[in-house]
Amino acid sequence: MSDNTPDNKKSTDEYRVGYGKPPARTRFKKGKSGNPSGRPKGTPNFATALERALGEQVVVNEGGQRYTLSKLEAAVKQLVNRAAQGDPRATQQLFNVRHVLESDSGESNLLSLNITEADELVLHHLIARIRATTPGGTDDGCHA
Repeated sequence: MSDNTPDNKKSTDEYRVGYGKPPARTRFKKGKSGNPSGRPKGTPNFATALERALGEQVVVNEGGQRYTLSKLEAAVKQLVNRAAQGDPRATQQLFNVRHVLESDSGESNLLSLNITEADELVLHHLIARIRATTPGGTDDGCHA
């Protein structure tokens, strides 16, 4: 019983089928994909589709005037406006986004604002109020 397998020239007596060693007849052939009906070439992935959607232009009516903005700019504007109106969830999201952006840039914009002790106290109280009204709010060591 010395059948030659297509992938290696050993006889079947020498080749042991087991963990990590499938039978030669069931292996993928060279140059043939294991997922032939996978994602077609040229189909955008999630990140590309998201970038395209956020870049689309929309017309915004603000104060009786019409402006053309990208969807990303419109979403940011809505978030900031909701936070300015006192929405605690929007305020928390805005602070989280700002924190991520500041940590990515490697420099703290808060230090360049010359924040006084009174400003810092107000910020700590504001963060405490937001955490108190947000379900699952956690205390990460900021105390007033």
